[in-house]
Amino acid sequence: MTELRIEGLSERFGTYLALDDVSITIPNGKFVCLLGPSGCGKTTLLRLIAGLETPSEGRILVGGTDLSAVPSHKRGMGMVFQSLALFPHLDVAENIAYPLAIRGADRATRQAKAAHLLDLVKLPGMGGRRIHQLSGGQRQRVAIARGLAIDPKVFLLDEPLSALDAGLREHMQIELRQIQQSLGVTTVVVTQDQKEALTMADLVIVMKDGKVQQAGTPMEIYHAPANTLVADFIGNTTLLPCTC
Repeated sequence: MTELRIEGLSERFGTYLALDDVSITIPNGKFVCLLGPSGCGKTTLLRLIAGLETPSEGRILVGGTDLSAVPSHKRGMGMVFQSLALFPHLDVAENIAYPLAIRGADRATRQAKAAHLLDLVKLPGMGGRRIHQLSGGQRQRVAIARGLAIDPKVFLLDEPLSALDAGLREHMQIELRQIQQSLGVTTVVVTQDQKEALTMADLVIVMKDGKVQQAGTPMEIYHAPANTLVADFIGNTTLLPCTC
Protein backbone atom coordinates (compact mmCIF):
# COMPACT_ATOMS: atom_id res chain seq x y z
CA MET A 1 0.00 0.00 0.00
CA THR A 2 1.49 3.35 -1.07
CA GLU A 3 -0.02 5.75 1.42
CA LEU A 4 1.62 9.17 1.34
CA ARG A 5 1.87 10.87 4.72
CA ILE A 6 3.16 14.39 5.39
CA GLU A 7 4.01 15.15 9.01
CA GLY A 8 4.68 18.70 10.27
CA LEU A 9 6.31 19.83 7.03
CA SER A 10 7.72 23.36 6.93
CA GLU A 11 9.96 25.11 4.43
CA ARG A 12 11.81 28.39 4.86
CA PHE A 13 13.61 30.44 2.25
CA GLY A 14 15.64 32.82 4.37
CA THR A 15 13.11 34.62 6.56
CA TYR A 16 10.18 33.67 4.30
CA LEU A 17 8.02 30.81 5.55
CA ALA A 18 6.76 29.15 2.36
CA LEU A 19 5.19 26.14 4.06
CA ASP A 20 3.94 26.18 7.63
CA ASP A 21 3.57 22.93 9.60
CA VAL A 22 1.63 20.98 6.96
CA SER A 23 0.31 17.54 7.93
CA ILE A 24 -1.84 15.51 5.53
CA THR A 25 -2.48 11.85 4.71
CA ILE A 26 -3.16 10.74 1.14
CA PRO A 27 -4.57 7.20 0.96
CA ASN A 28 -3.23 4.65 -1.48
CA GLY A 29 -4.51 4.97 -5.05
CA LYS A 30 -6.29 8.30 -4.60
CA PHE A 31 -6.29 11.25 -6.98
CA VAL A 32 -5.52 14.39 -4.98
CA CYS A 33 -5.49 18.04 -6.04
CA LEU A 34 -3.49 20.69 -4.19
CA LEU A 35 -5.61 23.76 -4.85
CA GLY A 36 -4.91 27.40 -4.10
CA PRO A 37 -3.83 30.77 -5.50
CA SER A 38 -0.29 31.60 -6.63
CA GLY A 39 2.17 31.71 -3.75
CA CYS A 40 0.07 29.56 -1.41
CA GLY A 41 2.77 26.86 -1.06
CA LYS A 42 1.30 24.08 -3.20
CA THR A 43 4.20 23.81 -5.66
CA THR A 44 6.70 24.00 -2.78
CA LEU A 45 4.88 21.07 -1.16
CA LEU A 46 4.99 19.09 -4.41
CA ARG A 47 8.72 19.74 -4.81
CA LEU A 48 9.35 18.61 -1.25
CA ILE A 49 7.43 15.38 -1.87
CA ALA A 50 9.47 14.82 -5.04
CA GLY A 51 12.76 15.46 -3.24
CA LEU A 52 13.64 18.52 -5.32
CA GLU A 53 13.79 20.58 -2.11
CA THR A 54 14.87 19.63 1.41
CA PRO A 55 12.33 20.43 4.16
CA SER A 56 13.30 22.74 7.00
CA GLU A 57 11.19 20.60 9.32
CA GLY A 58 8.96 17.54 9.16
CA ARG A 59 8.81 14.17 7.46
CA ILE A 60 7.58 12.65 4.20
CA LEU A 61 6.56 9.01 4.42
CA VAL A 62 5.57 6.71 1.57
CA GLY A 63 4.21 3.32 2.54
CA GLY A 64 5.45 3.98 6.07
CA THR A 65 9.05 4.63 4.98
CA ASP A 66 10.56 8.04 5.78
CA LEU A 67 11.90 9.52 2.53
CA SER A 68 12.73 12.97 3.90
CA ALA A 69 16.50 12.48 3.44
CA VAL A 70 16.29 10.20 0.36
CA PRO A 71 17.52 11.73 -2.94
CA SER A 72 14.89 12.45 -5.56
CA HIS A 73 16.06 9.76 -8.01
CA LYS A 74 15.73 7.07 -5.33
CA ARG A 75 12.19 7.91 -4.22
CA GLY A 76 10.43 5.98 -6.98
CA MET A 77 8.22 8.91 -7.96
CA GLY A 78 7.18 10.12 -11.38
CA MET A 79 6.76 13.82 -12.10
CA VAL A 80 5.30 15.99 -14.85
CA PHE A 81 6.60 19.56 -14.73
CA GLN A 82 4.51 22.57 -15.70
CA SER A 83 6.89 23.25 -18.61
CA LEU A 84 6.77 19.52 -19.56
CA ALA A 85 10.60 19.58 -20.03
CA LEU A 86 10.60 17.20 -23.00
CA PHE A 87 13.90 16.68 -24.82
CA PRO A 88 13.79 18.09 -28.39
CA HIS A 89 16.82 16.04 -29.52
CA LEU A 90 15.06 12.75 -28.67
CA ASP A 91 12.08 11.21 -30.42
CA VAL A 92 8.84 10.45 -28.58
CA ALA A 93 9.74 6.88 -27.60
CA GLU A 94 13.18 7.96 -26.38
CA ASN A 95 11.63 10.73 -24.29
CA ILE A 96 9.25 8.27 -22.65
CA ALA A 97 11.96 5.69 -22.04
CA TYR A 98 14.55 8.17 -20.76
CA PRO A 99 13.92 7.44 -17.04
CA LEU A 100 14.53 3.75 -17.77
CA ALA A 101 17.67 4.50 -19.79
CA ILE A 102 19.31 6.36 -16.92
CA ARG A 103 18.45 3.44 -14.66
CA GLY A 104 20.29 1.04 -16.96
CA ALA A 105 17.35 -0.79 -18.57
CA ASP A 106 18.21 -2.59 -21.80
CA ARG A 107 16.99 -1.40 -25.19
CA ALA A 108 14.31 -4.07 -25.61
CA THR A 109 12.81 -3.27 -22.20
CA ARG A 110 12.79 0.45 -22.98
CA GLN A 111 11.15 -0.02 -26.36
CA ALA A 112 8.48 -2.36 -24.98
CA LYS A 113 7.65 0.02 -22.14
CA ALA A 114 7.47 3.03 -24.45
CA ALA A 115 5.15 1.18 -26.83
CA HIS A 116 2.89 0.12 -23.94
CA LEU A 117 2.67 3.65 -22.57
CA LEU A 118 2.01 5.14 -26.01
CA ASP A 119 -1.00 2.82 -26.25
CA LEU A 120 -2.07 3.85 -22.74
CA VAL A 121 -2.03 7.59 -23.59
CA LYS A 122 -3.62 6.93 -26.98
CA LEU A 123 -0.63 7.77 -29.16
CA PRO A 124 0.06 4.36 -30.75
CA GLY A 125 2.66 4.26 -33.49
CA MET A 126 4.00 7.75 -32.76
CA GLY A 127 7.22 6.73 -31.05
CA GLY A 128 9.41 7.83 -33.95
CA ARG A 129 8.12 11.39 -34.13
CA ARG A 130 10.05 14.41 -32.90
CA ILE A 131 8.67 16.62 -30.17
CA HIS A 132 8.29 19.63 -32.50
CA GLN A 133 5.96 17.55 -34.69
CA LEU A 134 3.42 17.12 -31.88
CA SER A 135 0.46 19.24 -30.87
CA GLY A 136 0.18 20.67 -27.37
CA GLY A 137 -2.14 17.89 -26.24
CA GLN A 138 0.14 15.22 -27.69
CA ARG A 139 3.15 16.68 -25.89
CA GLN A 140 1.16 16.60 -22.68
CA ARG A 141 0.43 12.90 -23.19
CA VAL A 142 4.11 12.19 -23.83
CA ALA A 143 5.05 13.96 -20.59
CA ILE A 144 2.48 11.89 -18.69
CA ALA A 145 3.77 8.68 -20.27
CA ARG A 146 7.35 9.57 -19.33
CA GLY A 147 6.30 10.22 -15.74
CA LEU A 148 4.73 6.75 -15.62
CA ALA A 149 7.66 4.91 -17.21
CA ILE A 150 9.18 3.75 -13.91
CA ASP A 151 5.83 2.54 -12.50
CA PRO A 152 6.00 5.21 -9.79
CA LYS A 153 4.80 4.73 -6.23
CA VAL A 154 3.47 8.30 -6.35
CA PHE A 155 2.74 10.33 -9.50
CA LEU A 156 3.22 14.11 -9.16
CA LEU A 157 2.02 16.74 -11.64
CA ASP A 158 2.62 20.50 -11.40
CA GLU A 159 -0.21 22.35 -13.19
CA PRO A 160 0.05 19.91 -16.10
CA LEU A 161 -2.86 21.30 -18.12
CA SER A 162 -2.36 25.03 -17.61
CA ALA A 163 -0.94 25.70 -21.11
CA LEU A 164 -3.79 24.00 -22.97
CA ASP A 165 -6.83 25.75 -24.44
CA ALA A 166 -10.15 25.34 -22.64
CA GLY A 167 -11.60 22.57 -24.81
CA LEU A 168 -8.47 20.46 -24.86
CA ARG A 169 -7.96 21.06 -21.16
CA GLU A 170 -11.35 19.60 -20.30
CA HIS A 171 -10.67 16.61 -22.54
CA MET A 172 -7.29 16.00 -20.92
CA GLN A 173 -8.83 16.19 -17.45
CA ILE A 174 -10.96 13.18 -18.35
CA GLU A 175 -8.02 11.38 -19.99
CA LEU A 176 -5.74 11.93 -16.99
CA ARG A 177 -8.37 10.71 -14.56
CA GLN A 178 -9.02 7.60 -16.65
CA ILE A 179 -5.30 6.79 -16.81
CA GLN A 180 -4.96 7.21 -13.04
CA GLN A 181 -7.93 4.97 -12.37
CA SER A 182 -6.70 2.27 -14.74
CA LEU A 183 -3.29 2.16 -13.02
CA GLY A 184 -4.44 2.81 -9.47
CA VAL A 185 -1.38 4.98 -8.80
CA THR A 186 -1.45 7.52 -5.96
CA THR A 187 -1.54 10.87 -7.79
CA VAL A 188 -1.01 14.44 -6.60
CA VAL A 189 -1.81 17.34 -8.95
CA VAL A 190 -1.11 21.04 -8.32
CA THR A 191 -3.71 23.37 -9.80
CA GLN A 192 -5.15 26.87 -9.44
CA ASP A 193 -8.30 25.87 -11.31
CA GLN A 194 -11.22 25.20 -8.96
CA LYS A 195 -13.30 23.45 -11.62
CA GLU A 196 -10.38 21.20 -12.53
CA ALA A 197 -9.86 20.15 -8.91
CA LEU A 198 -13.54 19.56 -8.20
CA THR A 199 -13.94 17.57 -11.43
CA MET A 200 -10.97 15.23 -11.14
CA ALA A 201 -10.07 14.71 -7.50
CA ASP A 202 -11.03 12.16 -4.87
CA LEU A 203 -9.55 14.53 -2.30
CA VAL A 204 -9.04 18.30 -2.56
CA ILE A 205 -6.52 20.07 -0.32
CA VAL A 206 -7.07 23.84 -0.29
CA MET A 207 -3.99 25.88 0.64
CA LYS A 208 -3.37 29.53 1.49
CA ASP A 209 -0.37 31.30 3.04
CA GLY A 210 1.61 28.07 3.31
CA LYS A 211 -1.07 26.28 5.33
CA VAL A 212 -3.74 23.69 4.63
CA GLN A 213 -7.08 25.46 5.01
CA GLN A 214 -9.23 22.39 4.36
CA ALA A 215 -8.92 18.84 3.07
CA GLY A 216 -11.98 16.93 1.92
CA THR A 217 -13.94 15.50 -0.97
CA PRO A 218 -15.04 17.90 -3.71
CA MET A 219 -18.57 17.84 -2.31
CA GLU A 220 -17.34 18.64 1.21
CA ILE A 221 -15.15 21.49 -0.01
CA TYR A 222 -17.91 23.00 -2.13
CA HIS A 223 -20.89 22.59 0.19
CA ALA A 224 -19.19 22.95 3.58
CA PRO A 225 -16.12 25.23 3.31
CA ALA A 226 -14.14 25.30 6.55
CA ASN A 227 -13.65 29.07 6.57
CA THR A 228 -14.18 32.25 4.58
CA LEU A 229 -10.87 31.81 2.73
CA VAL A 230 -12.02 28.48 1.29
CA ALA A 231 -15.54 29.74 0.59
CA ASP A 232 -14.23 32.80 -1.23
CA PHE A 233 -11.74 30.85 -3.33
CA ILE A 234 -13.94 27.92 -4.33
CA GLY A 235 -16.79 29.86 -5.92
CA ASN A 236 -19.00 32.90 -6.07
CA THR A 237 -20.14 33.48 -2.50
CA THR A 238 -22.19 35.86 -0.47
CA LEU A 239 -20.84 35.98 3.06
CA LEU A 240 -23.37 36.92 5.73
CA PRO A 241 -22.60 37.81 9.35
CA CYS A 242 -23.50 35.16 11.89
CA THR A 243 -26.46 36.10 14.08
CA CYS A 244 -26.31 33.04 16.33
